[in-house]
Amino acid sequence: MTPQQNLALHRAIWLGVAAGVVLALGAYLVAALQSGSTAASGTTVAGVDIGGLTREEAQQAVEQAVGPTAGKRLRVVALDQTFIVRPALAGLTLDAAASVAPAFGHTWNPIGLVGRLFGGDAHPAVAAVDDDALAVQTSLIADALAVPPVEPTLEIIDGEPVLTAGKAGRSLDQEATAQALIDAVLVKRAPVQATVVKVEPSVTPEAQEEAMTLARAAVGAPVAVRAESVTANISGKAIGRALSFTVVDGTFMPSLDGAALHNAIRKELSPIEEDGRDATFRIRKGTPRVVKSKVGRGVSDEALAVAVGQVLAEPRGQRTVTVPVGVRQPSLTTEQAEALGITERLSTFTQSFPYAAYRVQNIGQAAERINGTLLLPGETFSLNDTILERTEKNGYTEGFVVGEGGVFAEALGGGVSTSATAAWTAAFYAGMERVQTVAHSIYISRYKPGLEATVAWGLFDLKFRNDMPTAVFITSSITNGSITVSFWGTKEFDKIEAEYGNRTNIRKFDTIYDKSKECLGQGGVDGFTITVDRVFYKDGKEVRREPITTTYKPAPEVICGKKPEKPDKPDKPVDPSPSPSASPSPSDPPVDEGVPASPSPSPTKPNRIR
Repeated sequence: MTPQQNLALHRAIWLGVAAGVVLALGAYLVAALQSGSTAASGTTVAGVDIGGLTREEAQQAVEQAVGPTAGKRLRVVALDQTFIVRPALAGLTLDAAASVAPAFGHTWNPIGLVGRLFGGDAHPAVAAVDDDALAVQTSLIADALAVPPVEPTLEIIDGEPVLTAGKAGRSLDQEATAQALIDAVLVKRAPVQATVVKVEPSVTPEAQEEAMTLARAAVGAPVAVRAESVTANISGKAIGRALSFTVVDGTFMPSLDGAALHNAIRKELSPIEEDGRDATFRIRKGTPRVVKSKVGRGVSDEALAVAVGQVLAEPRGQRTVTVPVGVRQPSLTTEQAEALGITERLSTFTQSFPYAAYRVQNIGQAAERINGTLLLPGETFSLNDTILERTEKNGYTEGFVVGEGGVFAEALGGGVSTSATAAWTAAFYAGMERVQTVAHSIYISRYKPGLEATVAWGLFDLKFRNDMPTAVFITSSITNGSITVSFWGTKEFDKIEAEYGNRTNIRKFDTIYDKSKECLGQGGVDGFTITVDRVFYKDGKEVRREPITTTYKPAPEVICGKKPEKPDKPDKPVDPSPSPSASPSPSDPPVDEGVPASPSPSPTKPNRIR
């Protein structure tokens, strides 16, 4: 081949290669430019085939196929509870545009272009999330599930530190649960498992042991207190009565009641102290008057608590403190008392009772402790805390109570619920906020049905709160047949009345026979339900109405002795009523304190998930 022919051949080859490159480049450009107009063959979104479809067509196909699933309710399972979540309320919807987006768009990647020739990819559907709405729904679930941990407690009981272990609580991992909802909203429905985590008490075992060490040292030896010419010893038991621990930032924080410490050595300090007096109130001619306070001289409670607190951890022999003697300010001054707004009588109520020595003693103890109670705005009154546990040491004796099943029995403190009824009824008409009221289990005719109360130590209490802007002063007095409780303050309402509904759900009592020597005998009382409305009036108009519903159980008729055999053919009709000697009249059953009726507890709002 001549050089000219060889050159021509090479030129032809290069021209052919160049033409091929141009054709390939052209095809590449066309493929790249057309790559975003339709989805590659075999492309799926959440299992929906969108191959060959335009973007708009693909969105419609995914919306039709996945949209109905996205709108269905979700079931969230957390422990033994199930919650229903509506995706729309939770801010969870199908984002069809975002779901198909990965299948579209121009690409200049040759490998990607070649891949389109062999089929598209599988893509998941994408949810649009309103974070705020989702947070609201998970918060509702969290509130319903939350059980706060119970912190350990450290108490001094009979001079010895007693540590009660805490309990773990639980809470919802809202972030993990929200993500589980997002993952589940676009797929076939199945229960969503919420993530619940354990929440441990904040006080660590190490902090508990450290506090126990301090408590043991605190009550292990007396503290000598020097004040001017006097040296007085506060015993370990007295320190224990004044010492308490509260949980603060994961530790037990000790606190000393200076008044309790001072009371423990009051007699020893008497040579250098002069008693003061808190301001109080006295009722004169139906009007409350302030009894002026008086400044005293001696060791202040605060200074004593601080000084003793500094040596609690010290060993015996190094527990001596020196405290100054100065002015002892009253806890309530004359000026403070005059500003409390105690100017008129809010209510008064007298509850009568049949005379019995035990009633006079027990109700008298309660009345004495109730009398002079000052309830500041926002404070809650507790009858149990006020009249103390019904023990012989606290001045109480045995009396009749309502026992199990409505049968009467004897126990310490029988009668004190007469004071509970008087206190609650007076509080009712004074407008106090009801916190906890528990009615007798059976109806006692001398009380107003649905407007009475009972208490039992360690079981239930009478509590009401002063929700008025001014203070309330409570007085009580007793005779051999009645207790009167009065409330004094500043009236917020013109009047407060009780409207009684009809007795409903009446249930007849049974008759039982008791052969035991302890049998007391009693008349039967029917059970029933009644609602009493407390109605508030202001400026002559009703402004509030509070219904209180009480259900009384039937109390059996108890006849002492053996159940008589039923005669085959009685000669004459038998009167079914027991003789007066067989059982006391139900109009005056020997009952005072006992088992609660149902319901009549404090009002509470249900915790609902919407």
